[in-house]
Amino acid sequence: MRSLMTRAAATILLSASGFLVSSSLVNASPYDVQVTPEKLASEPVYSPFVNRAYPDQVLFGDSHFHTNLSFDAGLIGTKLTVHEGYKFARGEKVISNTGQPVQLIRPLDFLVVTDHAEFIGLAPMIQKSDPNLLSDPWGRSIYDLFNSGQEGRMKAFSEIIEIGTVTMVNPFSSDEAATSIWQDFVEIADTYNEPGRFTAMTGYEWTSTPKGDNLHRVVILADGADKTSQTLPFSTFESQDPEDLWKYLALYEEKTGGRAMAIPHNGNLSNGLMFQPKTFEGEAITREYAESRIRWEPLFEMTQIKGDEEAHPFLSADDEFADFENWDVSNLSGTAPKEDWMLQYEYARPVLKLGLKLGQELGVNPFKFGLIGASDTHTALSTTREENYFGKYQQTEPSPKRHNSEVIPADDPALRIMTSQEQAGSLMAVWARENTRRDIFDSMQRKEVYATTGTRIRVRVFGGWDFTDDEVSRPDFAEQGYKRGVPMGGDLRMAADGKSPTFMIRALRDPDGANLDRIQIIKGWMDGQGETQERIYDVAVSGDREIGADGRAKEPVGSTVDLETATYTNTIGSAILAGHWQDPDFDPAQSAFYYVRVLEIPTPRWTTYDAAFFKIERPDNVPETVQDRAYTSPIWYTP
Repeated sequence: MRSLMTRAAATILLSASGFLVSSSLVNASPYDVQVTPEKLASEPVYSPFVNRAYPDQVLFGDSHFHTNLSFDAGLIGTKLTVHEGYKFARGEKVISNTGQPVQLIRPLDFLVVTDHAEFIGLAPMIQKSDPNLLSDPWGRSIYDLFNSGQEGRMKAFSEIIEIGTVTMVNPFSSDEAATSIWQDFVEIADTYNEPGRFTAMTGYEWTSTPKGDNLHRVVILADGADKTSQTLPFSTFESQDPEDLWKYLALYEEKTGGRAMAIPHNGNLSNGLMFQPKTFEGEAITREYAESRIRWEPLFEMTQIKGDEEAHPFLSADDEFADFENWDVSNLSGTAPKEDWMLQYEYARPVLKLGLKLGQELGVNPFKFGLIGASDTHTALSTTREENYFGKYQQTEPSPKRHNSEVIPADDPALRIMTSQEQAGSLMAVWARENTRRDIFDSMQRKEVYATTGTRIRVRVFGGWDFTDDEVSRPDFAEQGYKRGVPMGGDLRMAADGKSPTFMIRALRDPDGANLDRIQIIKGWMDGQGETQERIYDVAVSGDREIGADGRAKEPVGSTVDLETATYTNTIGSAILAGHWQDPDFDPAQSAFYYVRVLEIPTPRWTTYDAAFFKIERPDNVPETVQDRAYTSPIWYTP
């Protein structure tokens, strides 16, 4: 039996030890002091971190990711499942679809698995002779075709593509097969979700492709299986119109009490359709449309394997960094050539500018989106580093011959996109307090997120009206930023007369990557004549280069890349860059946005790594080096 020490005995022992302890202290309970939230908020406390409520960590993850459940992955060779996808993202070594060991240099913080809503789970159901598939007339027919030999498999795959992109009619007689797959899918996400360590989120891809033009959206659900299991993914069998998708997401939230959003991607393959100021039916957009669009689509996935969509040199001729991993020859199906007028409705910068104009006309800006990146891998492997790139599909995993595969086939050779033109994937970075579904989704909704082209650069920006140059070096840089300004994704309100916006920016290189070349601010605004303009300012540059009176440092950072060995050194550039900038041309009557672009020094492109590893020639249709980068969500100013 455990002995209990009496209060008197405790007093005697303390006295014998040489301590004179008052009876009031002996009698005191540690719980006698009542601490309430109100008291914490109203009284100063010694610990400076007690009341800190702002996001203090950056999380890197992939929000666009396919496994063997997607028909255009599982039916053409992807064997890896959702389980392997989560394990790989958490840092475990796995064996790829082609039998090669692969591992990340460090784990991701979160992953959203987003298999296609259309035909979800078809490949594993065929492979396992799933009863739910075989009991369906069309399911049985496609199963028999796939098991009738090579010719039958090709015919079956062609039929699936025809249904999924042209006829758009659900061939299944019931939802039993999809329901079975979806229930397992959402429960697997809960299994791998470990709040505080690794966040597994549920999503899917809605695959609208009218006439071969890309209108795809990734749908992300903030919730666990208790809510996500109550509905099925909304597919293009129901509708190809984004407005119908938004209505479905509203019904999801109403039914479950959960939260949802849609994220458009690959405007560069939409042939101008993604961000035209028209509805799906071709009508002029209204204020109601604008409100719905920005409510359900607060972000734009503007960089991924299928190209970078920040800016285009045709539209931004003065930007020497705009010609970066652009896919600009056709639509998604390779059936229609790109025309110059389409570009303004495809790339982030011109669309952000268009949003300023529409915001004035409609009273609501439908394109007030934050910027993120993702992989869009179809291998269940999120590999976004140049030296660890495992391709978009199973057949484009590392091999000496993968450069010559077609990613977008086309009858016209000028419209084809080759594997060598793939970008090595991208990431979303999230500023959050905790690594949880709730906090990550909150950050996405308020747009306190940014895109990287696969690197893990840390970048933070605050906009305000009275930041000074020396504050960039303050240890409480972030605290002051939140107290007196707004972070990326925020809105600057009207200032006192005579003031112009000030910005504090810090950038830290990927700890496993390349030094930094420069920090830039890209400003877009609407002038007094109602026309939109843009300008680039260098805020901080590495080395002894100088920023001129025009706000630019035109001298390149240089390069240490050895093309033959696919190596580089960090003997140029800076590990850390920071800067303070005040808009020299601010007009308080003109709406504007500001976002930050951070560039690394040149490093070998993934195709150059391939050439060195496999002892092959470097392809001549892509650059041999890249300057990977980060793009923050904008900060807006509205009069």
